[in-house]
Amino acid sequence: MLQWCILRPYHVLALVLCVSANDDFDWTKNERASFYFGTFPTGFSWGAGTSAYQTEGAWNIDGKGMSIWDSFAHKHGKIFANDTGDSSCEGYYKFKDDISLMKEMKLNHYRFSISWPRILPSGLKSEHINEKGIKYYDDLINMLLENKITPVVTLYHWDLPQVLQEKYGGWQNISMVNYFNDFANLCFERFGNRVKYWITFSNPWSVAVEGYETGEHAPGLKLRGTGAYKAAHHIIKAHAKVWHTYDLQWRNKQKGLVGISLTADWGEPVDITNQRDIEAAERYIQFYLGWFATPLFNGDYPQVMKDYIGRKSGQQGLGASRLPVFSPQEKSYIKGTCDFLGLGHFTTRYITVKNYPSGLGDSYFADRDLAELVDPQWPDPGSEWLYAVPWGFRRLLNFIKTQYGNPMIYVTENGVSEKMLCTDLCDDWRMKYFKDYINEMLKAIKDGVNVKGYTAWSLLDNFEWDEGYSERFGLYYVDFRNKNKPRYPKASVQFYKRIISSNGFPNQREVDSWKRKAVESCTSSNQLLAAARRKSQENQEHAGMLKSWPVHDEV
Repeated sequence: MLQWCILRPYHVLALVLCVSANDDFDWTKNERASFYFGTFPTGFSWGAGTSAYQTEGAWNIDGKGMSIWDSFAHKHGKIFANDTGDSSCEGYYKFKDDISLMKEMKLNHYRFSISWPRILPSGLKSEHINEKGIKYYDDLINMLLENKITPVVTLYHWDLPQVLQEKYGGWQNISMVNYFNDFANLCFERFGNRVKYWITFSNPWSVAVEGYETGEHAPGLKLRGTGAYKAAHHIIKAHAKVWHTYDLQWRNKQKGLVGISLTADWGEPVDITNQRDIEAAERYIQFYLGWFATPLFNGDYPQVMKDYIGRKSGQQGLGASRLPVFSPQEKSYIKGTCDFLGLGHFTTRYITVKNYPSGLGDSYFADRDLAELVDPQWPDPGSEWLYAVPWGFRRLLNFIKTQYGNPMIYVTENGVSEKMLCTDLCDDWRMKYFKDYINEMLKAIKDGVNVKGYTAWSLLDNFEWDEGYSERFGLYYVDFRNKNKPRYPKASVQFYKRIISSNGFPNQREVDSWKRKAVESCTSSNQLLAAARRKSQENQEHAGMLKSWPVHDEV
């Protein structure tokens, strides 16, 4: 029996189903084993992440240039409640406090991004280097290292300099490849003596699809059927160029690694006895993860993407495929440009085949010929798209192992949100999400998957792109109504801290006690937050009285 509901503009349906799947990619069995008590390998790295635009604020301070997100968020109606990242978490001013929070949590690494327009306001290295921006990141990196926290640095987390969008069309233009390489090279030069883990791009799928196909994200272009593919093509080339720059100029001196962070949901066939559903599920993953991973590991786009987009382009009367082509030289240049694979993962979909006639027009989503479905019994505490389906994580990790020759993986994003109206810091659903997803990762390591580290998303509640401040992913609650943006620990802080301290899940009794202790700690945090809110309200009321009281000059 089917139950239908609209979740996103991506033809996502709801399905009441209990289906199995696999381990080794005959797709026919899915071992949803019970909870596994055990520990991670020695040296496994635990961290948390943020990004520049989502947390820094200080959007026009100390010489920073405009980014496409500054411009996009300032347009009325683009962001929920017309929120902006202008001040966000004020991370630009509060990074020392935030590092203290990380140290208290015993984090091994911290993933953050460098704002391109903060250090190159016009986007161009040849025009002006903003030394105040360089100093901010210098100070951040130095303080992390003083506290024995490893910096993991993303070069592009969506904040392209606005000048490059206006002058050249952003990622639609091949010139971005060289401009991005210049920016990356400057970062290697200034920070590479201390930074050993570099991520070129964070979730390029969203950059391409939501920036240049649906227009939900900056720069807000709706170039259906072509824009996403073109942007992705240039992003892949830019990544490869930066990898080669590091390899040729910096690797011997700095001894670091350069990877990329790809975000992907798992896609499970609705009917594992139906070959067409199995093919649709694999197509879903290839159009999502494989779009970027296959060129980097194998030198070219997935064959299924070339076949489907090529066929549909032909049916639409186009002389060539809407999917761009890599030359033989480009294929060999791009192949192997990944020292590690960063993986962002949040949720899972059931997938079934669905044919989209070419007469309906071209789009990335129609090109895939599939429908995404969810089980309405899956928990969905926050984002409308984010259902907690832990077993999909193990499946995805094993798929990467078999598909790409078991690369070194760092999980760069994993977490769950809650909606704005929820101010309860006792986030039991997040503790359960972390416990179950991290446990599936542990099972994957038992399966032989080469996972070296895990990054909880996110350290702080922050600006959640087109959703503004209406969704909160943070381990720490941020009171955005207070101009000082104070942080309050949610229960999940204590819970995650205990996972880190134990390097996994030692035994049931101990793990059960973690939640009890975490809930005890969050009760006092709730009281502190409530008291701060009352005081803030009283101050506002007092200020209001002073303003409304008539003032008479003495005669």
